[in-house]
Parts: sequence; structure tokens; C-alpha cells
Amino acid sequence: MEDTLTVYKASQLCKVSSKTIINWIEAGHIKAYKTVGGHRRIKREDLETFMKRQGIPLPDHEPANSHKRILVVDDDPIIVETIVQSLEEDEYDYEVISAADGFEAGLQVNHFKPDLLILDIMMPDIKGNEVCRRIKSNPDTRHTKIIVLSAYLDDDKFKEMKAYGADMCFSKPLPLPRLKEEVAHLLGIA
Repeated sequence: MEDTLTVYKASQLCKVSSKTIINWIEAGHIKAYKTVGGHRRIKREDLETFMKRQGIPLPDHEPANSHKRILVVDDDPIIVETIVQSLEEDEYDYEVISAADGFEAGLQVNHFKPDLLILDIMMPDIKGNEVCRRIKSNPDTRHTKIIVLSAYLDDDKFKEMKAYGADMCFSKPLPLPRLKEEVAHLLGIA
């Protein structure tokens, strides 16, 4: 069982909307904290205490942790925050973290073990094609799906990234609805 819940997960357990959970947090009825990215997280015990106090039935059992892990890697904090927030608000309750450079991305791939990586291919410290090559050549991470982003994507670059292991390529500016569709498709949940 997870010890920390997203607003979406809490809303499922309480059978209310995400907005209702946010309202309860802001009114001080449920203890919560915010991540560095500004997303609310609730400790399971705090939610259960609230549910008991309000007479909301606790679920008898919960399915095993089935939400997918996504790592967003881009050196532009606005792009990162836009993608992370969009995916965290998605109906599939993804677990999403970010990295600002290739070095941090490498650490997070080993530690967080994402199911999918959204990667800017032009970063100061490492090139996206090298990240793709390393991930796809490692037996422990080769199953990881990779979506690459670039402001300078042409057909040749697209073919090159596919050769290094990218599953999908997008040009910036980013079409978020299409990105969300592709994420769900690549993860096999839509």
C-alpha cells in the first residue's frame, strides 16, 4: 500500500471530485503538503483519519499499485511544470517526477525506474540521443518507453532518434492533448 497519495487517488478513495479534496485541504480538514513542484500530497494515515471522522467508509481492499511512473527531463522549468502538471491531473493517476539535466535524469532513471521518459534532446550537459542509447542498451531499463521533444526536429533528426531507441518524437511548442494521448498509448492504458 502506498503511504503518500495524490489528490486524484484521495478523490477515488473518498468517492468525490479532486476539487472537493482540494477544498477540504484548503479548509484544513485534511492534512497535506506540497511538493517542490506545488502538487498536493496526502499521507494515507491522515486521509484515513479524516475519512473515519467524517463517516466515509474505508475501502476493504485496494488494487495493487498500478499507476505508471513518468520522468520528464527538460532544462526549461516552464515546459517541465506544464507537462508534469498536465500528466498529474490526468485520469490515469501517473506518478510524475522531473529532472533538469542529463546527469539528474540518469540518477532518476536508476532510482525512480520510470515506465516512460519524456526527454528534451538538446540539453547543455548531455545529448538526448546518448540518453536514449544508454537506456535502450541497458537490460534493466530497455523496456522504458521514450518520447523525445525538440524545437529543431526534422525528418532526419526523427529517424536518428528512432535509431537510438525513441518511441515517439514531438516538436516544440508542445501539443499537450496529443502528448497525453501518446503517453497513455505507449503505456498500454488507452
